Amino acid sequence: MSKKQKTNAVRKIEQQNIAFDIIEYELTGDQVDGVTVADKIGYPVFVVYKTLLVTAGANKHFVCIIPVHKELDLKAVAKVVGEKKVELLPLKELQPTTGYIRGGCSPIGMKKLFPTWIDASAESLDFILVSGGRIGLQLKLSLQDFLQLTNGRIATIIKM
Repeated sequence: MSKKQKTNAVRKIEQQNIAFDIIEYELTGDQVDGVTVADKIGYPVFVVYKTLLVTAGANKHFVCIIPVHKELDLKAVAKVVGEKKVELLPLKELQPTTGYIRGGCSPIGMKKLFPTWIDASAESLDFILVSGGRIGLQLKLSLQDFLQLTNGRIATIIKM
């Protein structure tokens, strides 16, 4: 990966001297959903995680990392983060809040380190894949390294 193409996520991981793999891919059309990405890069959907931001009002943002084929349980997230109610961050607020765009939002290297939760389904995995900070870039790293990079915590946050 050339220096010009490095994202904040890649720079942050390199600064921490954490082992990771970069997986690049090309998408045709505007399908940036995680299931399409998993298929494109040849990994099963249960190891490819998507980044979703939720909010509980002004300046109360939380990052949720879940398998690409699953749905976020907003009630479970609200309970985990100690709020009465959370909702998905409106798309128009994603880039100003995180520095990333839809389809390329990495949980690593956002403008600010928000409280981060990854679904408990990741606990049994040797590695996970998350967005690398732009469309066409995935990062493969261990769960322990991911938790270290994001100060992440584990909770059940998907709909059963």
